[in-house]
Amino acid sequence: MNKLMIILLMLLVSASHYSCTKDFEEINTNNNSPVKVTPQLLLPDIQRDVMNNLLGEAWGIGNIVIQHTAKNQFVNEDRYLWGEINGIWNTNYNKLRDVQNLIQLAEETGDVGTKAVGLTLRAWMFSLITDAYGDIPYSEAIKAKAGIYYTKYDSQEAVYNGILNDLREANQLMSTASGKVGGDLIYGGDLTKWRKLANSLRVRYLIRISNKKSPATELAQIISSAAQNPLMTSNSDNGVYTYLAAAPDQFPQFSNRSGSFNEFRASKVLLDTLKTLEDPRMTIFFRPTPATEGSANPVYTGIPNGLDDVTSQTYAGGQQNHSRIGSLYYENSITTEGIKIAKGVVMTYAELQFLLAEAAAKGWIQGDVNAYYTKGIESSFALYGLNVPVGYLDRSEVKLSGSKDADLQRIGFQKWISSFFQGMEAWFDWRRTRIPALKPAVSNQNNNKIPVRFIYPISEQALNGTNRAEAVARQGGDDINTLMWYLK
Repeated sequence: MNKLMIILLMLLVSASHYSCTKDFEEINTNNNSPVKVTPQLLLPDIQRDVMNNLLGEAWGIGNIVIQHTAKNQFVNEDRYLWGEINGIWNTNYNKLRDVQNLIQLAEETGDVGTKAVGLTLRAWMFSLITDAYGDIPYSEAIKAKAGIYYTKYDSQEAVYNGILNDLREANQLMSTASGKVGGDLIYGGDLTKWRKLANSLRVRYLIRISNKKSPATELAQIISSAAQNPLMTSNSDNGVYTYLAAAPDQFPQFSNRSGSFNEFRASKVLLDTLKTLEDPRMTIFFRPTPATEGSANPVYTGIPNGLDDVTSQTYAGGQQNHSRIGSLYYENSITTEGIKIAKGVVMTYAELQFLLAEAAAKGWIQGDVNAYYTKGIESSFALYGLNVPVGYLDRSEVKLSGSKDADLQRIGFQKWISSFFQGMEAWFDWRRTRIPALKPAVSNQNNNKIPVRFIYPISEQALNGTNRAEAVARQGGDDINTLMWYLK
């Protein structure tokens, strides 16, 4: 090969190399795998995954421990034989990374509405974690990009300070925001409703920690300045995730096999209560026994919580005589007939009214205790398309008497009924009030105590052992009976 040919070949290779290098970044960019997305693409996945997990924990633990449902086979959970229960921890910390990205993207673009929604979600998600476990990683959480891999556990008091600050900031931001937030599957981007939810959650959390800090001043400010601190005003403001009839966004229990669904039956505690009150919500929450369903004389029978494996199978003559959970939460969870679509709940107007009734009864706010209480009951019935039966509010078990302690018992009792299938929130609230006076499951394996928390994930011992150990020492042991800060 002569010199001219060699030179030409070298020039050709050089040009080819330059061209490849010049286009390298463009050629190797996958447009189907973006490295940065809009908040509107993050929001639906955050909402769905957190709600699906919350409903799963309500189904498997919350509804049982609060004695709305009971198990008649595979009964360990109902007897408080709990190992580690990590769904809330893993799901919420995983999705909080997306929430942080959403907030950061909103800040970069000046989108105050989306930032406010992100702050509200962050507050709610951290509340779920701390309410389940106690002291948790908070101030240093979700900061691996900043080089923080071993996060300290903040005190629950500090976590709640942060939660309330996020909600206050969200309220202020939404007072000036306009337009709608894209990708929102809870309120369709309506910031007016998000603002009401943020302030209603403030009421919930102020009262949650009221054994440690009086909520009177801030609650009074909220109630006295509706324009600056709007609250939910009807069921149309309910913070709920509405599932669809078609996959992949169906109600989580719909995809369960029937055997798994039917392990859960009506708790005798709640079912007997509804029978005594002649409360029509019974037919929404539960079905007649399989032996009588569809007959001229349907029978409703609940089972005690915490029966052992043998007794749970044979109680009242066997499984054919145990009422199942209502079809709203299984077969009919995907119909398109309005209320028959089962929902995931962040917070309801009924809960807010019961909280305000409690606050008024305790003198924290000015207001008519009975008016709040009555609205709570009415809105709970209305959630299922029902009217309060004539005479229901005048029943001795329901009517307020004017005695503070007796009225608080009735308020808490009705709130407990209204929180059916909201088992985690019902449990968190019951631990604070101890209303109703539930008895531990009959053959429980927890020294005759109803559990009050989850243990930390075992993985934390290996991955964040020093910080976990400090939190355990501060709280008093990593045990399902250890009282967290606001319960002490």
